[in-house]
Amino acid sequence: MKKSLFIILIFLSQSIVSQKYFTRTGATHFKASVEAFETVEATNNSTSVVLKSDTGDIAALLLIKAFRFKVALMQEHFNENYMDSDKHPKATFKGKIEDFNLEEINSKKKYLIKGVLNIRGVEKSIETTGTFSKINSNLKLNASFSVKPQDFNIKIPSIVRKKIAKSITISLDYELSKKK
Repeated sequence: MKKSLFIILIFLSQSIVSQKYFTRTGATHFKASVEAFETVEATNNSTSVVLKSDTGDIAALLLIKAFRFKVALMQEHFNENYMDSDKHPKATFKGKIEDFNLEEINSKKKYLIKGVLNIRGVEKSIETTGTFSKINSNLKLNASFSVKPQDFNIKIPSIVRKKIAKSITISLDYELSKKK
């Protein structure tokens, strides 16, 4: 009986420590605008993210066609001409939050995030700083980093090359809930 109770206590303590946080409504925003030209930016409000609090492992997945632009024609060109989203429908990120400690997050805490971003079947290592904060029992993550279209074999036609930034800023705004 004591042995069974001990095993149950160990199991419960591990499940408390190894909590998962997730969202299916994370906001991923990108901006590729150049001054003096039309704004080139879009937001995807359906990014799925999972974070394992005991290991700091983090993974994200978003559907390319879920990016919304202010101009419908720009959205069409983005999906058909640049991202080829019928052939490459999703982007993923798999990484680790360095030295992540859930107990250290009171108001705001910065952590280094390293991982691999996969867009159009091309992988690129990414390193950025993420700011975590607690909102009730949820975790809020904000981060941003830059990528270049050529890193993912995205060809920009010469006719519009001057209208699109050489470096695209990607911003993340995720509120993660405890997975039950």
